[in-house]
Amino acid sequence: MLDDAATTTPVAGVATSSRAPEAVRLRRARLRTRLLVVLGVLAALALARAVAPADWFSWMDDQLGDGVTLALSVVIESVPFVVLGILLSILVSVWLPQGLLARRLPRNPVLRRLCLSLLGVLMPVCECGNLPLSRGLMLSGVAVADSVTFLLAAPIVNPITIITTYEAFGWSDGILVTRIVGGLVIANLVGWIYSLHARPERLLSSRFRMLCDAPAAESGSRTGRSLRMFAAESSSTLPALLVGSAVAGAIQVVVPRSVLLAVGTNPVLSVAAMMALAFVVAICSNVDAFFALSLGTAAMPGAIVAFLLFGPMIDVKMLALMRTTFSPRLLLGVTALVAASVAVIGLVMNGVG
Repeated sequence: MLDDAATTTPVAGVATSSRAPEAVRLRRARLRTRLLVVLGVLAALALARAVAPADWFSWMDDQLGDGVTLALSVVIESVPFVVLGILLSILVSVWLPQGLLARRLPRNPVLRRLCLSLLGVLMPVCECGNLPLSRGLMLSGVAVADSVTFLLAAPIVNPITIITTYEAFGWSDGILVTRIVGGLVIANLVGWIYSLHARPERLLSSRFRMLCDAPAAESGSRTGRSLRMFAAESSSTLPALLVGSAVAGAIQVVVPRSVLLAVGTNPVLSVAAMMALAFVVAICSNVDAFFALSLGTAAMPGAIVAFLLFGPMIDVKMLALMRTTFSPRLLLGVTALVAASVAVIGLVMNGVG
């Protein structure tokens, strides 16, 4: 069972040891096929972006062309971090001794979640790559609530995000400090709330629950298990990334940024507008500070912090990725909690009270 008292127990799932060899072979064949299809699509998109002439999309109208360009940008920006996250997930799940990380964490639930939320300091992985790693943590025995804490905090406290935020804003208006501290507080608050859930396995998607025991139950060398896990994780997360990126591109051309930024000088509306903008643009946390900086004086400090906090935790792309692992009820609850917490921080910074 997944709870704070049993973090060294792997995530409950459906045992695979009783599966017939033929069923296992068929499942692996499907994984390979799906992986090849997804990688083929990604390679085609990357090649099209690299070699296409300037008038390649001239047959499209401006809005459609902009939407395709934005979607491709999100995909190409995110894929390297997704792959890195999958590799880290394989390292944790396959190559480290079973339950090693869970056993090394403090037994006190609050301290354990705090340690996991700081784990991102050691890894230059943005929010896209943290989802596969979060899955790997659960496979290695980390509780669902603790994994969610890591998932929310890691993209904000990763070293590249901290450096780029400092380069963009320095120490001015407390933006850097508020981003780091606020991200840790929100992540640990959400983790604590979900640690109280009586049936944490219900917070997971049914598909992920069925896959949870597969790495431990399958036989073979660690190299073979690693390859199969890479295929499984890639075929699960990369299609979700494609869908989320397409939705992000479509939303951006339907809802102009100028509409969201028109209320940038209002201390209340600016926070809501910048959170909506963060949700729509779905930009990588490693570079979002420079995007926020480009807004100049169009947004107040509290609104900029709201953008820098909300985007790495919740955006349209991340929700599509998280749906591969978590239940819709958890996604709705986490989105509401994060949105309310970020709004409070932004409003306090803007002097609203």
